[in-house]
Amino acid sequence: MVARVAAYGDAEDVAEGTLLFARGQRSIDFFLVLSGRIDVFDVDDHGQPRVFASQGEREFTGELDQFTDRQILVSGRAGAPTRVIRVRRDAFRRLVAAEPDIGEILMRAFILRRVGLIRHGQGGVVIVGPAHAGDTLRLQRFLERNGHPHRLVDTEADPDGDGFLGCLKVREAKMPVVVWGGEHVLGNPTTAELADALGLTWELDAAHVYDLAVVGAGPAGLAAGVYAASEGLDTILIEGMAPGGQAGTSSKIENYLGFPTGISGQALAGRAQAQAQKFGARIAISRQVTGLAHVDRLFRLTLEEGAAVAARAVVVATGARYRTLDLPNFARFEGQGIHYAATAMEASLCADQEVVVVGGGNSAGQAAVFLAGRTRQVHVLVRGRGLAATMSAYLVRRIEASPRITLHTETELTALDGDTRLRSVTWTHRTTGARESRGVENAFLMIGALPCTDCVRGSLALDPYGFVVTGADAGDFGATSPYATSRPGVWAVGDVRAGSVKRVAAGVGEGSVVVQAIHRFLNPESA
Repeated sequence: MVARVAAYGDAEDVAEGTLLFARGQRSIDFFLVLSGRIDVFDVDDHGQPRVFASQGEREFTGELDQFTDRQILVSGRAGAPTRVIRVRRDAFRRLVAAEPDIGEILMRAFILRRVGLIRHGQGGVVIVGPAHAGDTLRLQRFLERNGHPHRLVDTEADPDGDGFLGCLKVREAKMPVVVWGGEHVLGNPTTAELADALGLTWELDAAHVYDLAVVGAGPAGLAAGVYAASEGLDTILIEGMAPGGQAGTSSKIENYLGFPTGISGQALAGRAQAQAQKFGARIAISRQVTGLAHVDRLFRLTLEEGAAVAARAVVVATGARYRTLDLPNFARFEGQGIHYAATAMEASLCADQEVVVVGGGNSAGQAAVFLAGRTRQVHVLVRGRGLAATMSAYLVRRIEASPRITLHTETELTALDGDTRLRSVTWTHRTTGARESRGVENAFLMIGALPCTDCVRGSLALDPYGFVVTGADAGDFGATSPYATSRPGVWAVGDVRAGSVKRVAAGVGEGSVVVQAIHRFLNPESA
């Protein structure tokens, strides 16, 4: 294997202390160590280098950002007189494609290394602020869902919090504060500002024309990206938040084919993202599409910050979002007690407390089961008479068997109370009118589905509920594919499509199958 890797690169001798790659660089080279060692390091809170791993003979450098155009998280230097094989960026991609057994080893190692960085907070950022504040949770959630290492200094509970802020001379009004590299500080940034500062995005080239632009990187969008890129299409995925969509917030998906012990939505999305990038797809995160136009036989996607992406074909995979409740104080407590995801981050806020889960679908069931293992009691509120009609049987059985889950049927949330954050909730039985109030500080809402179609409203035909109409109901072009929309060259897959099955596996299936129709459209002579 060493000899095969060497065929793609050049042997070099490097002196001890030579910097081979530095945090913040993009598209770095890959190094295989023949002798000596490469020390991998980040910096501590005071800006001092901290070596946390060393790669010796027959070992190699890199983690998941080796496949992406993001800024890398760590630095590497020769820890002794060292001889390496340097594989340049383009040659590295050829290596992974042409040597699949080596590529598998590299991919597994890169995934595990990123897991290690996240677990130990290496190469990441520090968020300083109150743990229960909405903006603190927003930033944590964004970093977690994008697989970016971070740790929290909770100014409400951590004795080091005030000292940390004092050293940085940061006013409380700017909290939460994001710090990295011992010198970079951002006071309560927007998620887009944070993504740009950390190099999670890149400058889009308005002159470049992609074969395919996929709007949304949930399961359906990621599947379309993987299959399109693997079949040679120049592909870009544009995602407003993080890969995974609603599924990315699931604590565990147990009925997805091939994962008998289950897999978290975030882990599934992370693997799919790496897979798409391995085949050459580009993924632009924290980039919200606001409009779709057809100009000079090309599609022009307008982004929130004014940039644009041009493509010959488009897949709309923007998914759906959970409904909100029309209750007094609702907006006030969003992010400060009201949540739309139940991951380890949210669960850490609820340890040994009572919580409420509102909803009767699989997402609500997964959340209830997950939270039951981390909280004192979970109250599940559903408007119907039971769960069997809306939830998979395996989840229903677990909810019925759990002593920590109480199901309240024909019940809805009717009041929210608190101060700076949620402190209590009230629910009401729809038939009897009986009301009950509990000291609940965290409520998880997973009710209904509103399609995310604002960006295509006026460009594509929508049904009365706002979902994209496809197939025969969409007109002449719709008849060419079950996923074709009313506009030639645009397809819709996943939860955003009218009549779709709202399941992860269904979205993945639609995203993979639609690529065949895209090929026919782009290359009609080969059809």
